[in-house]
Amino acid sequence: MPAPISLVELRPQVGAEEIVASLVPPPQFDGATFESYRPDPAHPSQGDALQRMQELVEAWTKPKRGLFRKPQEVKPGIYLDGGFGVGKTHLLASLWKAMPGPKVFGTFIEYTALVGALGYAETVRQLQGSRIVCIDEFELDDPGDTMVMTRLLGELVATGTKLAATSNTPPNALGDGRFAASDFLREITAIADRFQIMRIDGEDYRHRDITGHAPVVEDDAIERELGAIDGTTAIDDFDALIAHLAHVHPSRYIGLVEGLRGLGLRGVRVLHDQNDALRFVALVDRLYDAQVALRASGTSLDQVFSEEMLGGGYRKKYLRAISRLIALANE
Repeated sequence: MPAPISLVELRPQVGAEEIVASLVPPPQFDGATFESYRPDPAHPSQGDALQRMQELVEAWTKPKRGLFRKPQEVKPGIYLDGGFGVGKTHLLASLWKAMPGPKVFGTFIEYTALVGALGYAETVRQLQGSRIVCIDEFELDDPGDTMVMTRLLGELVATGTKLAATSNTPPNALGDGRFAASDFLREITAIADRFQIMRIDGEDYRHRDITGHAPVVEDDAIERELGAIDGTTAIDDFDALIAHLAHVHPSRYIGLVEGLRGLGLRGVRVLHDQNDALRFVALVDRLYDAQVALRASGTSLDQVFSEEMLGGGYRKKYLRAISRLIALANE
């Protein structure tokens, strides 16, 4: 087995076209289709969402016109609101696959990171012409994101692009608990008005348990455990990796994890700096998409975010990251 590499030594340089080309559904949804989605009969909203998504493929690609009247108005976006594990991302990936290209699929944080990396004008240029833009885990965490996403979505819709989004937060509640949402109600309403909103109820089919724990191993056992993983692995000191993330734009984190099968982190500790924590969340999202197994010493990975952070405006983001850390640490 080759020796583990170090992510800290990597300086990924990813061009605009390559970043946009990487905006596709995560590998775990390679097999996601409308046909493979299994709505729970106990929750009719799941079947309703499936039917509506299938109808939109027809409406958005082959709009019907009456002989003497305009076609029935169909909003340019669909917004699926629901809890964890009810199949929202499965449906979103299925819609993406069913729509003709060009098309993009990414998490909310990937789109805001794209604007940060390329600039607003270049982001618009890269995304314009897309038949559909799919946005997984839609959320607005600060006023800047609100303004940027409102403007970006508005420009894309104006040129014919369709939108599809998932979130755990209804559009009219975006921003609640994070900033003075009432001050930005016009922008938030402008986003919501572009979507048909559908609520999906149901049980979490993955039975996520964010009260569980990520196993902790000793420093000298990390490399041995990674050695049992087939493929490229990496080992880094936790603090060194956190510091490195500050010098790599989040849109390029995909370059850090490309081809990686396992990651060892030595000396994990509780994070108290919000910027460090949010960058780590962005990395966790990429690790989860690539299903990279984690092995760590020090503090358990499910305790990496401070109590103060878990009680703040980014609570949902951190809880999602904890759930993913637990899953990857138990791979």
